[in-house]
Amino acid sequence: MKKNISELFGTFCLTLFGCGAAAIAGGTVGAVSGLGLLGISLAFGLAVVVMAYTIGPISGCHINPAISIGMLAAGKLSVKDTVGYVIGQSIGAVLAILVLSTLLNGQSGFVAGEWAYGSNGWGEGYLGNYSMQAAFIAELVFTAIFLIVIHAVTSKLGNVTMAGLAIGLTLVLIHMVAIPITGTSVNPARSLGPAIFAGGMALQQLWLFIVAPIVGAIIGTLAWKYAIATENN
Repeated sequence: MKKNISELFGTFCLTLFGCGAAAIAGGTVGAVSGLGLLGISLAFGLAVVVMAYTIGPISGCHINPAISIGMLAAGKLSVKDTVGYVIGQSIGAVLAILVLSTLLNGQSGFVAGEWAYGSNGWGEGYLGNYSMQAAFIAELVFTAIFLIVIHAVTSKLGNVTMAGLAIGLTLVLIHMVAIPITGTSVNPARSLGPAIFAGGMALQQLWLFIVAPIVGAIIGTLAWKYAIATENN
């Protein structure tokens, strides 16, 4: 239970900091320039770094259902723990957007609109207006890369003390490329929270941000296990 609660807390923080950076401080705030693409990328990545060193010793700091399912596919996590982790992660993300929506609705004149609260999406009217095919490929490929990095840095030959930093910086790089395409998910829980509160197109398109990251995580895990890892890993 403590592992599940740790995953809930970690995903809560990741979603609140990341989506909060995008929804509250991403653009121009009054007369002050917002964070922009780089700032939002750093918010997500640094949240992972901080949580890795906070809850990593307790639960491994997955804070992402795709990672937990990838670890299940690798034989590193039981079915029972995977289910508990995913439930905890999902609840954490929803609670984070509950807090974020409360904050945003406290702003005079705030109107949520489509794809609110840092929701992921694609198509006409969403950021770079990319197609569904581009969105699916981006989420699949970047999640696969993410899982390969995670498996590598947490393997026997990896530097355990630096693993959290390497994983967080990888997420920064992924966001720097993928934000214009999908807003960057690579994490079904992170997408679930905003979609529930935003509704509309965000909720209709949620399926892609569940399916593509999970498929990508399994592909990345299999690629690491059978094409990259050595017997010493």
